[in-house]
Amino acid sequence: MSRNSDLFSRASKTIPGGVNSPVRAFRSVGGTPRFIQRAQGAHIWDADGKRYIDYVGSWGPAILGHAHPDVIRAVQEAAVNGLSFGAPTEAEIEIAEAIVSRMPSMEQVRLVSSGTEATMSAIRLARGFTGRSRIIKFEGCYHGHADSLLVKAGSGMLTFGNPTSSGVPAEFIQHTLVLDYNDLDAVGAAFAKYPDDIACIIVEPIAGNMNLVKPGPGFLEGLRELCTRHGAVLIFDEVMTGFRAGPQGVQGLTGILPDLTTLAKVIGGGMPVGAFGGRADIMAHIAPLGGVYQAGTLSGNPVAVAAGLTTLRLLDRPGFYDTLSERSAQLAQGLQAQARAAGIAFSADSVGGMFGLYFRDTVPTSLAEVSESDTERFKRFFHGMLERGVHFAPSAFEAGFVSGAHDAAIIEETIAIAGEVFAAL
Repeated sequence: MSRNSDLFSRASKTIPGGVNSPVRAFRSVGGTPRFIQRAQGAHIWDADGKRYIDYVGSWGPAILGHAHPDVIRAVQEAAVNGLSFGAPTEAEIEIAEAIVSRMPSMEQVRLVSSGTEATMSAIRLARGFTGRSRIIKFEGCYHGHADSLLVKAGSGMLTFGNPTSSGVPAEFIQHTLVLDYNDLDAVGAAFAKYPDDIACIIVEPIAGNMNLVKPGPGFLEGLRELCTRHGAVLIFDEVMTGFRAGPQGVQGLTGILPDLTTLAKVIGGGMPVGAFGGRADIMAHIAPLGGVYQAGTLSGNPVAVAAGLTTLRLLDRPGFYDTLSERSAQLAQGLQAQARAAGIAFSADSVGGMFGLYFRDTVPTSLAEVSESDTERFKRFFHGMLERGVHFAPSAFEAGFVSGAHDAAIIEETIAIAGEVFAAL
């Protein structure tokens, strides 16, 4: 038995399912999760000492590659001075300034410790600012595990949803409307039905939690116009896409400005940091200035802030995002060519340092289309790549990530390995 198997058996005795986040358990693909011992650049090593080319990247934060020496040095230097103070630091101001200066829509920002905390706080703030209760989210967009967001669409376009997690009472999600991503007509109908009751729309402006799904022409523009017309708050959940899809997130790529933005992942450089921010008049409603309460013992943690601030500064290097986008496109196009050569129904897409792989002929535009993918074939592909030393996300419904450490040779190696796997499918 491998050490990975031994560790999984041991972990299962004291940790539910043997993991501390569900997708790590390999339940959707089968098999034993890999327990990682170390990571460097574009590679990770498991408990058996096997090396993998890594396209998970800690689910997005490792945009520079794992264990970048400048980030590690910043963490070490910060840790020497203390791990947590529960009081303001100058570094908090510096990372707030760095975020606000980079994100076009953000005038002020509040630091938190996770993406879930950022999104639930932004929604509370939107409700407090507007005095309204209802929110709109989209099927397939994940915004963390707050109760009101763990909801699946109902049977009709405007019906309320059903909880997708045990322990979430139905009344907790009674104010959540769940619509289809890229269906602007449904959003218009929701506002027509509840013209004065919708506090906000929260959306992944490029979805990454139902695999990579881009907004269709006019979708984000339409959300912006509807929110402006009806006095609702538009929230871009850029936890995944912020500083990953581009140097100013999706709002920089599209020029469409939300009222509030949520961030995490990249801004922590691998450490637990989240943030939400936006228009100053809305942010003025958060405590201690206003009546919307939010607090956190470890918010703005000095060690985490050091990692995030260093990461953001390194991303300013000339040409970084151009190269990152080229590598992601190289991977997506190369995998698609190998699959087509093997006669496999397959498509791929990319933006910035993100990519999506789909076992269907065309790139999907909604969760329903993503769900048409051949998940059984994906499972075989996943394990074939893993056995040959390539680590993709263990789910057909997750985006993948390329880092600055993935050079052209590593991408070509991956494509060549995929050719072997596709041929065996």
